[in-house]
Amino acid sequence: MELTVRQASTQDRDAVIAAFAIASPDEVVTAWILEGHPIEQFSDQYVPALIDRALRDDEIWIAGTESEIWAISIWQHVESADRVEREAVEARAQAESVPDIRALQRAAVVSELLEHSHPREFPHRYLQVIVTVPAHRGKGAGAAILAHQTKAASVPAYLEASTDRSARLYTRMGFAQTGTNHDLPDGGPTLRPMWFRG
Repeated sequence: MELTVRQASTQDRDAVIAAFAIASPDEVVTAWILEGHPIEQFSDQYVPALIDRALRDDEIWIAGTESEIWAISIWQHVESADRVEREAVEARAQAESVPDIRALQRAAVVSELLEHSHPREFPHRYLQVIVTVPAHRGKGAGAAILAHQTKAASVPAYLEASTDRSARLYTRMGFAQTGTNHDLPDGGPTLRPMWFRG
């Protein structure tokens, strides 16, 4: 079957949630945040909220066949620092309201890091996350999304690579590593800022 890339719509909501819940728990930043945390809570509460917000405020681009989602990505249009600052405040407030949940504390650490390190070059598109369903890894679905998005880019695109493998993929797709790497605490992954400038 032919691999296609398209923007998800609200009609795709349930399928995107199901695919994202399968694809994302072992993504290295997510796995670090969720270490020791019940995966069901992540799948049942966080994922639907994330996808609903992305469908409303951002763009979700998916790759797969006509009947199956293989990879999901969330792209934000960033016009100012307001959003990353607001999300950091929200994450801190949530972590403070339930201080004994490590996943919330770690999510707040990531949000605070992004607040301080996110570039102040506007406008740009931000690849918040890209994940592939385990059964379809290595089939080019993530690369297909990146190729589509970089080909259509009208403004620069920014992301943080979280593994050596993903950094190599992004480099092949035209992204260049810039700035300072950021090591998450407690043995967390290293985030590598990268830009695509066309």
